Amino acid sequence: MKKSLLVIMLGFFLATNYVQAADSIAVVDLQKIVANSSQVKALKQEHSKKMEELDKIIVNARGAISNETDSAKILQLEEKYTKEFNTKKAALEKDYNARLDAIEKTIKDEIAKKAQKDKYDYVFAKSVLLYGGKDITNEINVK
Repeated sequence: MKKSLLVIMLGFFLATNYVQAADSIAVVDLQKIVANSSQVKALKQEHSKKMEELDKIIVNARGAISNETDSAKILQLEEKYTKEFNTKKAALEKDYNARLDAIEKTIKDEIAKKAQKDKYDYVFAKSVLLYGGKDITNEINVK
């Protein structure tokens, strides 16, 4: 009984290893894909311009506050500009993150399409796989 159980377990182990060896694996350099994405570049450029607009709020606030002598009005101005700055900054960050998430989804969808087309069982980020896998980074078409 023990021998037959051992033979069955050995057969299962060998079959499992055969299936694993037949799996096809690809890797992608996500950092390279993101860095080369025209969508990401455009988003960063637009974000930079909007950050400059936030800087203008600070400059305007400093100018308005420096011209005021009444301490009560200074506090009101500080609160006003702080609220304006925080509101615009929060909206900017929310929009930026939403658009970045959309780009990330597009990248993942393109990787999934490539994996299905070329019948890859697994696609790993290049940074997490120590050895093996076909690098398909340059084959991912993301704008």
